[in-house]
Amino acid sequence: MAELLCRIIRIGGTTAITRPVTAAEMADWMSRDPDRSAWHVAEDGQGSILGFQSFGPAGYLPAAAAEISTFVAPHQQGLGIGSRLFRATVPAARLLGYAWINANIRTDNDSGLTYYQSRGFQPYGSMTGVRLDDGTVVDKLLMRFDLD
Repeated sequence: MAELLCRIIRIGGTTAITRPVTAAEMADWMSRDPDRSAWHVAEDGQGSILGFQSFGPAGYLPAAAAEISTFVAPHQQGLGIGSRLFRATVPAARLLGYAWINANIRTDNDSGLTYYQSRGFQPYGSMTGVRLDDGTVVDKLLMRFDLD
């Protein structure tokens, strides 16, 4: 998963993560809040990772909300992988007691905005002038998907 994420980071413009991520960092992220988070992975028939989606608590959100992240291999986007991942995420988030899912999306990430909007996420707020690790300043749109 780290390799896929690093490919997406190198392309730029679709994630707030701006530096390469190691497998150890990914494992650390995956081990955080195991009772309140989940990770779903899409693979092809040979076991190659095509995409992944995770959700879990975020410090700036209320306890009833989960933060979501979605990453799909660039050559696999638009083929339904994100849709299948989200179909697994919704019941899992309900099972873990969340009332809604938050997506925190760069406003220059057209494909991400389209993806979350097509899943039924609705804008509810924004963040302006967010400085990323590499110094890039972006605006973000906050979108929510109610689980009830």
